[in-house]
Amino acid sequence: MNARKLFYLGPQGTFTHQAAVNAAELLQSSVPEGFDLIACDGVPQIMQAAQNGEGWGVIAWENNVEGYVVPNLDALIDARDLVGFARIGVNVEFDAYTMPGAGLEDAHVAAAHPHGLAQCRRFIAEHRLDPVPASSNAAACRDLKPGEIALGPRICGDLYDIERVGSAVQDYQGARTEFLVLARREEVAALLERPKSQADVDYESVLTLIPLVTGPGVLADLLDVFRDAGLNMTSFISRPIKGHDGTYSFIATFDAAPWEQRFHDALVEIAEHGDWAKTLAVYPRRERPSPPVTSWMLPQGGVRLDDRHLPEDWQNDGTVRRELMWRSNVSQSWDWA
Repeated sequence: MNARKLFYLGPQGTFTHQAAVNAAELLQSSVPEGFDLIACDGVPQIMQAAQNGEGWGVIAWENNVEGYVVPNLDALIDARDLVGFARIGVNVEFDAYTMPGAGLEDAHVAAAHPHGLAQCRRFIAEHRLDPVPASSNAAACRDLKPGEIALGPRICGDLYDIERVGSAVQDYQGARTEFLVLARREEVAALLERPKSQADVDYESVLTLIPLVTGPGVLADLLDVFRDAGLNMTSFISRPIKGHDGTYSFIATFDAAPWEQRFHDALVEIAEHGDWAKTLAVYPRRERPSPPVTSWMLPQGGVRLDDRHLPEDWQNDGTVRRELMWRSNVSQSWDWA
């Protein structure tokens, strides 16, 4: 029996390569023949191979520093017949590499995938490097040239025989990227038949929603359907429908699976409203922390109304509301009217 192909963004040594290795381990019980990991030059190739039924694909989906990987999100929205069915997390740490024998002082360029450059801004600024995007972090390491520093995963040092001059140089510790494993919709439906019967497995689903009518309250009415169904929405973003001003698709993640009755009924109601909906992914729910948002996490220049976090102009002046862009006479009262 031939091994199932698992396509990932190459070359060897990318975070997607690591995600593919992790996915093969996670899914081995469903694929007794094992996996053959295949590097691709780009995400379009990965998705086309999966769409053609040649195997499954692994793509980066969301990062807890930079957010959704927007090109991949858009590609999955537009894909004819692909859906995610497993979610794989990889801790993201960047080491800095030079050519053997070279030092930091000899470099003037930092090369990495755009997301890698974004996550290492402090290191790049400290060493006065010019950021140059590469197709992947591993490609930056593989194609490293004199005068460059490549930013990539730890495994790249041994893979490409380059010299490590800095470890964990990313701005934020605890960075993590989530990946989706993709397959054709019909195949995923068959894969999920057995899990559907397991009462002890909870699921997340990612939907794309497009209201076909615009105007006041349209989006609120759409979201009311899910609220009334008692569904917990954990993420909600919008993406423009390219080339059409003022039109958007909305991407939402829910703690539920489409075959659960309350979710099923909500989707039927959405369809009966005449709105467009598409399931992008269904996968077992991850364990995730639910920490409170504390004061130190809040951006500067906003308003929080409690007796410990009043803006200075609120306490002292009582008239100027700089953060909220209004003026009112509220010097001794909490009456906002």
